[in-house]
Amino acid sequence: MEQGLVMRSTGSWYDVRDRRDGHLWQCRLKGKFKIKDLKVTNPIAVGDHVVFDVEDKTENTGIILDILPRENYLIRQSVHKTAHAHLLAANVDQAILVVTLFFPRTSLGFIDRFLVTAESFRIPAVLVFNKQDLLSEDMLDFQQELMELYESLGYRCLVTTAVTNEGLDQVRALLEGKVSVLSGHSGVGKSSLINAITPTLDLRTKEVSTFANKGVHTTTFAEMFELGPDTYLVDSPGIKELGLAETDPSEISHYFPEMRDLLNQCRYHNCLHINEPGCAVKEAVQEGTIAMSRFDSYLSMVGGQDNRR
Repeated sequence: MEQGLVMRSTGSWYDVRDRRDGHLWQCRLKGKFKIKDLKVTNPIAVGDHVVFDVEDKTENTGIILDILPRENYLIRQSVHKTAHAHLLAANVDQAILVVTLFFPRTSLGFIDRFLVTAESFRIPAVLVFNKQDLLSEDMLDFQQELMELYESLGYRCLVTTAVTNEGLDQVRALLEGKVSVLSGHSGVGKSSLINAITPTLDLRTKEVSTFANKGVHTTTFAEMFELGPDTYLVDSPGIKELGLAETDPSEISHYFPEMRDLLNQCRYHNCLHINEPGCAVKEAVQEGTIAMSRFDSYLSMVGGQDNRR
């Protein structure tokens, strides 16, 4: 038996890099994984460490026998199977969301859901605001306000423009020595950013569709790239919506740093911060110390609403 790192997932086959010599094997799952009640659409994620057997050296195939314990993982509710979740990546050091405020627009609700998801699995999150060249002065001012908001909550924010290389050195430094997962809507420029940082990868990109300013999917399957020594980047398919998975409504406020600081100050220990009297969170919203946009996102998550737009 061998041990390896899952570098790419196509749904039924996995590229597994042998820990010993770096060789890539085309592996499939042993049948038992398919009958386990795992409640996920994909039992194995890019970034997983697995045990496998070589099946056919000539065909370069193997069979995955086991998944080694995960340090963490990033997950979202499955779009097609509401009772199931979908693993985005495993064993990551940080989660990076690429954001654009125009063409296509990333909603504040989507940003907040991503941050809550990362918080719930104790994964540091970073926001990268891309496509500065498309923003008007008013939009640049609005973006600066957003960055100040999220930075005040402890989230690092970077500004990039792939076409002019603005901010790319900062992104390279951010990635160095870490396993990072890169996410965002289709069309926000993830692949263009990766190409600008590491041109040898030459990832496929497409123009954003002008119809409703929606992004065009260019990354079909999650894939991990080695950018340098101990530096890996997982490029995930573009996400249209980010449903929360494995998160109870009563826990959601724990993943908002500004609300977490006030949890012991509400009159009731099980306060949901909706219509309860003596709620410290609602008082903070009224006083302006908690942003209304963040509170709106919180309410939509507790209510199970879709705030992808």
